[in-house]
Amino acid sequence: MTAQDYIRSYYAATANDQTRYPVLEGTVKADVCIVGGGFSGVAAALTLAERGRSVVLLEANRIGWGASGRNGGQMIGGISGEEAIKRQLGSAGAKLVRDMRYRGHQIIEERVAKYNIACDLAYGWMEVAARPKHMDHMRAYVEGRMKDGDGDQIEVVEKHRMPEVLGTESYYGGYIDRRSGHVHPLNLCRGEAAAAASLGVEIFEGTKVVNLSGGAKPWVQTERGRVEAGTVIIGGEIFEKFGQPGLKGLMLPAGSYIIATEPLTGSETASVDPQNLAVADSNVVLDYFRMSADRRMLFGGRCNYTNRDPKDIAAVMHPRMVQVFPQLKNARVEFKWGGTIAIVVNRVPAVGRLSPNLYYFQGYSGHGVNATHIMAEIVSDAICGTTEQFDLMSRIKHIRLPLSDVFGNYMLALGMLYYRMRDLM
Repeated sequence: MTAQDYIRSYYAATANDQTRYPVLEGTVKADVCIVGGGFSGVAAALTLAERGRSVVLLEANRIGWGASGRNGGQMIGGISGEEAIKRQLGSAGAKLVRDMRYRGHQIIEERVAKYNIACDLAYGWMEVAARPKHMDHMRAYVEGRMKDGDGDQIEVVEKHRMPEVLGTESYYGGYIDRRSGHVHPLNLCRGEAAAAASLGVEIFEGTKVVNLSGGAKPWVQTERGRVEAGTVIIGGEIFEKFGQPGLKGLMLPAGSYIIATEPLTGSETASVDPQNLAVADSNVVLDYFRMSADRRMLFGGRCNYTNRDPKDIAAVMHPRMVQVFPQLKNARVEFKWGGTIAIVVNRVPAVGRLSPNLYYFQGYSGHGVNATHIMAEIVSDAICGTTEQFDLMSRIKHIRLPLSDVFGNYMLALGMLYYRMRDLM
């Protein structure tokens, strides 16, 4: 296998840290071996290193190469699938949801400050109503959040107030979460990796894992080396199962795509997004957008329903951006990119233990910036002996799709087409 470099995204073009980590050759030993160099693996590596564990981190390509380094950069409170957690776990699940809501934000903020990570962290996130009826749900949601004590950071925006928030007539209102926000995801991921390396974590890029095992003496075999560890973690949206039946049918890949315009003028920025909010609409098959630190519109979404990459991402995404923001019709697209994210049927991240000393956590359904850091801490806590939240998350029952390896793309395409038709209706 030849390791792949980053796709040509806006994030890769503006990455601060260009460190290249070596390929693993030979045998190394550690307390913990982590497979996957995205947010999940990097966040766990840094957490465990801060607690004094020796850690080896293995990445098949580059740190942040996958969804962690090319996503929308939206740092959204909570995790996907919260209602499923409450439904399955009752009052314990409701407490878990409240306790986790902004924990990922706190971890990110603490690390940005402690390790001086430049990642364009900014605050303000909004969900906008794509249909009038969606406002009923949003009002009820905000009311519930206020009962939880979040009234100082969350507010409903009715349709008549939308012009002061966004320069578009496409939406029927929404709500703003001032505690959430947005980041440059690749710079955050690579910054955390650099922090982990400074604490002694051994990071290897271009190092594909070919097999692994838990049990009494866990090990990980790579193409050119081997790690012997006390614990192994499969971290993040890794579609390779490594022969582990417990991972089959949990996740399906879905395509998500983004365009970045040329830098906008100050007046253009003010006409589009005067409060510098990250925004996602309320459709299941949604659009999402935000301004970059250098005033580019980053506009993303799922632009096809066959789960095949479009031949020209800009040709599909640009018209949608102009439909939302007609004032950007002449803005030149300078970057276009995409790739897969992992969808879990019930939207709850999949967390568990496959065998003694072999853990996994993955499947964030588009909410990865915050959720990865939460789940990394929960799994790290379990490894260090505190298992309360891990035990709750591992009790969640997931729908496993039979023959997903063979028919997964077709099933996902049909499902996304169904939701797209429902959104339109």
